[in-house]
Amino acid sequence: MNERMEEAIRFAKKYLEDLLSFFGLNTDVYATSDDEVIQLSVPSTHLNGFLIGQRGENMRSLQYLTSTALKNNDHEYTRVNVDIADYKRQRADRLRTKAEEWVKKVKDNKEPLELEPMHAADRRVVHQLATEHGLTSESLGEGRERHIVLSYKGE
Repeated sequence: MNERMEEAIRFAKKYLEDLLSFFGLNTDVYATSDDEVIQLSVPSTHLNGFLIGQRGENMRSLQYLTSTALKNNDHEYTRVNVDIADYKRQRADRLRTKAEEWVKKVKDNKEPLELEPMHAADRRVVHQLATEHGLTSESLGEGRERHIVLSYKGE
């Protein structure tokens, strides 16, 4: 790992820990990186529900604030992923299970399947799974209406 990435990780870790302390939570944030994305993991506490928020909204806000702070302090690496009490990992696991059902349905019926709108991170999980199973996947729509259409690739 290069020095600039290590510096950005240290900054992001301290920034998020300082932010959490405003809510009365003094905790150690676990920080790493992969593919130029700083991974910040907040351990499970009594504030999980509040920090995660409805459908992860508060967690995404903490992520945005941390990323913006990195940009404002001229760090080269500004992409951040904040996960609280493994919420995102567990959510991705549940989504993969659902997506496997969708993939099976498309393979069995050989007809396209239009999915409900979802966030970019969730769409990425579905696109990846579709590729692994030999289907095509396409994101359609704009903003909050952006959704995936899974299709069968006939031989």
